Amino acid sequence: MTLEDWQSLWLTVWTAALATLLILPPGAALAWLLARRHWPAKSLVETLIALPLVVPPVATGLILLKLLGRKGPVGGWLHEHWGMEIVFTWKAVVVALAVMAFPLLVRSLRTAFEEVPTRLEGIARTLGRGPWSVFWTITLPLARRGVAAGVVLAFARALGEFGATIMIAGYIEGQTSTLSLSIYQHVQTGDDAHALRLLGISVILAFGALWLSETLTRRKPRT
Repeated sequence: MTLEDWQSLWLTVWTAALATLLILPPGAALAWLLARRHWPAKSLVETLIALPLVVPPVATGLILLKLLGRKGPVGGWLHEHWGMEIVFTWKAVVVALAVMAFPLLVRSLRTAFEEVPTRLEGIARTLGRGPWSVFWTITLPLARRGVAAGVVLAFARALGEFGATIMIAGYIEGQTSTLSLSIYQHVQTGDDAHALRLLGISVILAFGALWLSETLTRRKPRT
């Protein structure tokens, strides 16, 4: 592997990890609300969360570009008040990965929370536990395997993201050159051998993450 390959691998792994960590708190909160609460706009929220799964990633990237660009409502405000640039930086990579991985995280965590018997939570509340205490002492421990699997699955999704990333971050060697973008760049320049080498690394990473996720969700046989 060349130095460029190591840079792409490191950039991909740490931006995917950071994106997963950033979406975990809001994802867990939203998943719990969807699993345990009912409100009039619940179906609308569920649909909005699932949109990145069905909308072309390039379209999602274009939306992010318009929002976070220097002339966009969010990017313009950040640039004016904080001097912060997001588009075509590593921050844009993290944003793209977070947005694309968020729906999978919420779906996985929601399923994990729904599998926790509400009867046990009700018993804890009758014993004087508050909602926050019930979540940390009953819900989360019982759902920990599903939560861990959801986190790994979201991380795996972030590892392979391409469409939204190329729109909002572009390919800047050493700064935004994730594995998927590097593969695309080498194919464009005719260096297929290099692209195939990076493809092998991507497959190994994806396989390991998916295998870990399946292992975490697999139920042990009852004796």
